Amino acid sequence: MPVITTIEDLRRLAQKRVPRMFYDYADSGSWTESTYRANSSDFERIKFRQRVAVNMENRTLRTTMAGQEAAMPVALAPTGLTGMQHADGEILAAKAAEKFGVPFTLSTMSICSIEDIAANTSKPFWFQLYVMRDREFIKRLIARAKAANCSALVLTLDLQVLGQRHKDLINGLSAPPRLTIPNILNMVTKPRWCLGMLGTSRRSFGNIVGHASDVSDMSSLSSWTAQQFDPRLSWDDVKWIKDQWGGKLIIKGIMDEEDARLAAASGADALIVSNHGGRQLDGAPSSIWALPRIVEAVGDKIEVHMDGGIRSGQDVIKALALGAKGVYIGRAFLFGLGAMGEEGVAKCLEIIQKELDLTMAFCGLTDVRKVDKGILLPGTY
Repeated sequence: MPVITTIEDLRRLAQKRVPRMFYDYADSGSWTESTYRANSSDFERIKFRQRVAVNMENRTLRTTMAGQEAAMPVALAPTGLTGMQHADGEILAAKAAEKFGVPFTLSTMSICSIEDIAANTSKPFWFQLYVMRDREFIKRLIARAKAANCSALVLTLDLQVLGQRHKDLINGLSAPPRLTIPNILNMVTKPRWCLGMLGTSRRSFGNIVGHASDVSDMSSLSSWTAQQFDPRLSWDDVKWIKDQWGGKLIIKGIMDEEDARLAAASGADALIVSNHGGRQLDGAPSSIWALPRIVEAVGDKIEVHMDGGIRSGQDVIKALALGAKGVYIGRAFLFGLGAMGEEGVAKCLEIIQKELDLTMAFCGLTDVRKVDKGILLPGTY
């Protein structure tokens, strides 16, 4: 086992251990991937003010996100096909997040179901919802999330149509995946992954197969999914979902100031500045570039979170300095999961926590809730 010191170490290990079609699904963006790359690279231009001779004792990273206590201002983002990075992946990630004390968000397009997560954890988790044409299915999904005691609903608004990711087309990623000779040969080189998948029965979309009308197996899922993402989605639908849910609502996919003001007016508890990890509109700005403009647009009318490109604790504190009350990690924890299972997710969180704690200390602060633009070098953000 190599020494793991960064998220990049986990990424390299995951690339060796996860079949190419599923690794590429996680580590890719749409079209030229310019937005995907910018999500990470735009953090690099932001510089810190280093402070000295400041008492750095009694530091704390504890905070709240959408009213929920968190060991640090980081949540695990909803990611599709997580259970294909590692067998029972969503369960393992949820258990790691619970032990660490940060929120876990389950995707609608997960392999493990809402009920699987509830049966394997003891604390409330969050559920992410895509809006489908089949509103009765949406009502049942929301009811299942309530029954599982989910403490927040994360409503994703930026997937009315699906962006094109060239790697998925090249690899034949579909539902079910195309078992071409190159894909089979590649899987044979990943024995740990294969043994794990042989040892679990969870290999389909657990929230959909057997729950949606006319979707009884993976072969019928593809056509259903292609028809179900709803291009007619509007803010009236957001209100309808809010009424159906009745609990904490977080709106994900906000990149424009006007949309941010509409999100605040909707009565949601928080919004997430996110471009879907650069997987939808290629050529959109990075999330960290959009963040301060969104914060300025909404003021204190709604809690602002941020998602996209977080690969270190330093990225976390930069987002906090620009106004986010919390961030989400997606690929970072997927790399940990693919590399080492639950242990890898825990390692990812440990790396981010340590980097966040030390950076905060070097900037002369002891409470993460007091991070602001004062820790950044003027002219670099």
